[in-house]
Amino acid sequence: MARPTEIKLHQKSRVLELAFDDGFECNLPCEYLRVFSPSAEVQGHGPGQAVLQLNKEEVGITNLAPAGNYALKIFFDDGHDTGIFTWQYLYGLGKEYEKNWQEYLDALKQAGHKRNSD
Repeated sequence: MARPTEIKLHQKSRVLELAFDDGFECNLPCEYLRVFSPSAEVQGHGPGQAVLQLNKEEVGITNLAPAGNYALKIFFDDGHDTGIFTWQYLYGLGKEYEKNWQEYLDALKQAGHKRNSD
């Protein structure tokens, strides 16, 4: 399993930059991390129970804290701070960014919601 060698939060651009020990690097926007939080509040308690997150375009990250040696706890400025982002989960979010983001945009459209920045 790949582990991060570098974690940089860019407050102004609201991007979390990650570099992993296998050479994979990614930049994950705060909005993306917030709407794909692994928390039960976002994912639900079982398959098909995910809750579509709305109006998170301006969300930022106020703090990052290690969770053991396997994960990151992310504190968002909208008060959301549940959900542990394991290294494996973050790696997957980076690898599947394009697909995940498009699915999120499609879900918003299907729900009749427009992002503020669209």
